[in-house]
Amino acid sequence: VQLQASGGGLVQAGGSLRLSCEASGRTFSTYTMGWFRQAPGKEREFVAAISWSGISTFYADSVKGRFTISRSNAKTTVYLQMNSLKPEDTAVYYCALSRMEGVRLSELYEYWGQGTEVTVSS
Repeated sequence: VQLQASGGGLVQAGGSLRLSCEASGRTFSTYTMGWFRQAPGKEREFVAAISWSGISTFYADSVKGRFTISRSNAKTTVYLQMNSLKPEDTAVYYCALSRMEGVRLSELYEYWGQGTEVTVSS
């Protein structure tokens, strides 16, 4: 499985960005797609995830109500709509795929994209 993340950039606080993650290669009958982020000097943290069906979504408390994860009908692309961005959202954002369902632990994600950088200025 190959994951290609895009959509990062520089935005002012209060602004919005939409990240995309396109999956290609091997497919699985069930899986979870997730977004993680890592800020400079900090550990990687869970941001959001969506089940293969698109029915179930999961969010970190720090982004709940501001970020929305969704996927394309073809289930090949996952999006992360980020609104009301704050300087503390500045990080490199990674998309990942787990063959397990509903997981938040990065250790349970087997496939990772290359990351896309998001910078929120105050």
